[in-house]
Amino acid sequence: MKLASLARGRCFGRGHGVSFSPILRAVDARVAVLASGSGTNLQALLDDPVVGPAVALVVSDRAEAKALDRARTAGVRAVHLDPVEHAERHDAALLELLRRASIDVVCLAGYMRILTAPLVRAFWGRMVNVHPSLLPAFPGAHAVRDALAWGVRVTGCTVHLVDEEVDHGPIVAQEAVAVLPDDDEETLHARIQEVEHRLYPETVRALLERRVRLEGRRAVVT
Repeated sequence: MKLASLARGRCFGRGHGVSFSPILRAVDARVAVLASGSGTNLQALLDDPVVGPAVALVVSDRAEAKALDRARTAGVRAVHLDPVEHAERHDAALLELLRRASIDVVCLAGYMRILTAPLVRAFWGRMVNVHPSLLPAFPGAHAVRDALAWGVRVTGCTVHLVDEEVDHGPIVAQEAVAVLPDDDEETLHARIQEVEHRLYPETVRALLERRVRLEGRRAVVT
């Protein structure tokens, strides 16, 4: 039985008060990855022995994104969804694309667009993002730069479920990264990415293997 048909019989809910265990078996899942840039986190997902075979679609809002090349090299369908061409219907077009591809789980990997509520709601509990800070500290597009500007001694990365606010959903996994005295944005970001490339596949794997449940705002991984 396909996961999508099983999922339709479950109540995922639209708020943090609903417990869920959305994915039944990793072998059944179809994963889409949304990426705008070089796709290093996409590559980490593709290289994972559990997550990689489940990746069925990669979508980018930028035609030149290296993430699309990585997908094609891996034999995964790669789609450029032009935000200019689709204008205000971009997220509606994206949702239609995901549904037509029978996607069960969506992973954001450096996708530099804010998703609209209808799209997020359609994949509530089944959409995750990786962010280069220890949320709720330093949300937004310049997290590494902001951490250095504040003079913090420790930052890190966060994998969280996506809700209707930016970098706000329930946290599934976090790991700290020390800020060294001579760090600049490039060196610190590189060390954070090393952690992301391990932590993100581990967390997505847990989601696919039905080892994540939500208790209020607290995500529990077993």
